[in-house]
Amino acid sequence: MAALIFPIIGNAASSTILRNSFVTIINGNNNLDVKKKSKLYATPNKILTGFGRVSSAFSTSTTITNQSSEEKVYETVLKQAALVREQQQLDQNTDIIINGDLLNEAYERCAEVCAEYAKTFYLGTLLMTPERRRAVWAIYVWCRRTDELVDGPNASHITPKALDRWEKRLNDLFEGRPYDIYDAALSDTISKYPVDIQPFKDMIEGMRLDLKKSRYNNFDELYLYCYYVAGTVGLMSVPVMGIEPESKISAESVYNAALALGIANQLTNILRDVGEDARKGRVYLPQDELANFSLSDEDIFCGQVTDKWRSFMKAQIKRARMFFDEAEKGVTELNAASRWPVWASLVLYRQILDEIEANDYNNFTRRAYVNKAKKIVSLPLAYAKAFAGSYKLPELVQS
Repeated sequence: MAALIFPIIGNAASSTILRNSFVTIINGNNNLDVKKKSKLYATPNKILTGFGRVSSAFSTSTTITNQSSEEKVYETVLKQAALVREQQQLDQNTDIIINGDLLNEAYERCAEVCAEYAKTFYLGTLLMTPERRRAVWAIYVWCRRTDELVDGPNASHITPKALDRWEKRLNDLFEGRPYDIYDAALSDTISKYPVDIQPFKDMIEGMRLDLKKSRYNNFDELYLYCYYVAGTVGLMSVPVMGIEPESKISAESVYNAALALGIANQLTNILRDVGEDARKGRVYLPQDELANFSLSDEDIFCGQVTDKWRSFMKAQIKRARMFFDEAEKGVTELNAASRWPVWASLVLYRQILDEIEANDYNNFTRRAYVNKAKKIVSLPLAYAKAFAGSYKLPELVQS
């Protein structure tokens, strides 16, 4: 169950245009056939460049066992910020060539998916430059496809080996060898921006956790899961969205804000979906904190709103809001044309916490959501927050 900085991935029915792409992942046949390759790779109108990356700011073999999850994740944050600061020149692999018209089609297909499943965010991307918006669409589609591996209609068929194949496909994509038209859009994107592979690999690791883990002993464990499935999106997106040139804060601070927004969104998702997850046998709440309020899994499965549950939920909501507060510190430092869709995500998602409170903390049988009228009112508020004291307002960008 991933909650992305893009609002929002996991709630709509799977699109046919995406659904068919999972067949090769499930069956293990990841290669395009010759005819498809001959159509995809055609004329030298556009070069898709791939490049190797030094993997993992923290790997399983080198992780210091007494590090907290936040310390581990911060190492990745530092690495991503360094890539943006350096604006390093990427090595180009001119062996991989794609027809320019087909590349345009790839981005258009990504736009269709974004428009269908993240309407508000999609509208916000129209304020970005054409190149940036296309790149964000490509990242969105990869994240959605990854999430649907474990949460979509084919989830019951997904195995750890299928995720291993998806990760190999990711490695090939970063080396300039896309498997299909959606991969081609992302492969082109990573050739233009200092996007690192590690957050993408970490998101796949979050999907692995969903296959094997349905309980989290403490918040440290839950934080790492939230980073994997949602915080990673912020790290993927900042290089594309860009940091305001006149920003007075460090790149690390902006990345921390993007990470905090992903964590806040995912914590909100978890609190909203307690009942839905319980019916699947999943409890994403810290077990030790439940025990501190004299609660257990059985209380969640019974689904009774008690004073103990209300007290527990108040503490959980308070923590989620703290992460939203942390996110606000850096979101206004994004490039002016990129801020509004991110602020819209922050404002709308934060209101879900208000709705949980309005439902008297009944997240067992009532699903908190922000209705259309409140969204319409909130979007101008998000726009105002995005550019309060701004260096400059964005101009509407023509396609």
